[in-house]
Amino acid sequence: MYKNIFLKKGKEESLKRFHPWIFSGAIHHIEGEPEEGEVVRVLSSDGTFLAVGHWQIGSITVRVLSFSDIEIDAAFWEERIRVAYEMRCAIGVAGVEQNNTYRLIHGEGDCLPGLVVDIYGKTAVMQAHSVGMHVDRMAIADALLSQTKGAVEHVYYKSETTLPFKANLGQENGFIRGGSADNIAVENGLKFHIDWLKGQKTGFFVDQRDNRSLLEHYAHGRALLNMFCYTGGFSVYAMRGGARLVHSVDSSAKAVDLVNKNIELNFPGDSRHQAFAEDAFKYLDAMGDQYDLIILDPPAFAKHKDSLKQALKGYTRLNAKAFEKIQPGGILFTFSCSQVVSKDNFRTAVFSAAAQSGRRVRILHQLHQPADHPINIYHPEGEYLKGLVLYVE
Repeated sequence: MYKNIFLKKGKEESLKRFHPWIFSGAIHHIEGEPEEGEVVRVLSSDGTFLAVGHWQIGSITVRVLSFSDIEIDAAFWEERIRVAYEMRCAIGVAGVEQNNTYRLIHGEGDCLPGLVVDIYGKTAVMQAHSVGMHVDRMAIADALLSQTKGAVEHVYYKSETTLPFKANLGQENGFIRGGSADNIAVENGLKFHIDWLKGQKTGFFVDQRDNRSLLEHYAHGRALLNMFCYTGGFSVYAMRGGARLVHSVDSSAKAVDLVNKNIELNFPGDSRHQAFAEDAFKYLDAMGDQYDLIILDPPAFAKHKDSLKQALKGYTRLNAKAFEKIQPGGILFTFSCSQVVSKDNFRTAVFSAAAQSGRRVRILHQLHQPADHPINIYHPEGEYLKGLVLYVE
């Protein structure tokens, strides 16, 4: 039987609103001593059942799996993964010939806090961000195989860098079900090498799929700069969109090598593309005004609230440089993937940059994460990706 966690009086209100996190300061006492990653029951101060979830040492002490008093067993994982897969089929990203690259599980957005699963062809890449999801990884892997109607045949576990460091789990990345050397996946008819072995995140930034499609719409005849290009997703879409010139820039030589491979995979021998391994700010300082379409998709400038102020300065500086250099009539795609940076924060930073440049700027689109990265309506913190498409006179 699961151990019981009793909350302090009045601390159950957020759970009554179905928020999936319980912070350490809300806990009054615990029956027994749960091990990290163990499933526990959460009760109000008067003993009323509230939720079941994974116990973890730290600020977020319980991540809620269910607000019903149920057992977290194989049937639970199968049901959650079946529902998630059916939703991806319903929105047209799973089970379609032209796309086998999508997010299947998006943590709190799929009522599975601490778990991320991305699909690349027949391989599911799983990341645990909590000890509980690590403990249950094998049951989750089995459910991925059984509940996706043959879409998933292999499960690669990639949690070496995402699990809490203090948990000291000694986890190594590797296949926990099946095994495949085929790392080419298809997104909207374009092919990409996915580096799930050593790449960032699960090997590809699935969350920019819709925004890459929008960029393709604007690319025809333009000279494009893809800054912080990583695997070159935006660059490949721009090539298909008819850009006359595409330059990809990343500080990582390994990323630049992968960009070139992805361009060659889709457009062999095409001379419109060049890639450069260089620091972003150095490149922006040195470049001329040859670009009339610029993408700024940097890594998270702020991972914690205490770095927010410095991050906003970074976004302002980066965008100011782009406004300074982009051609008249140019289009700027600019993003923040920092969860602690709100839409208003980001917009203020970009507006400050525009004001510094003295350019006339108009908003064409306000961008966000795609539908396979759903936001739990009771967990607004899940809205992390924000972007603007700007027309610069």
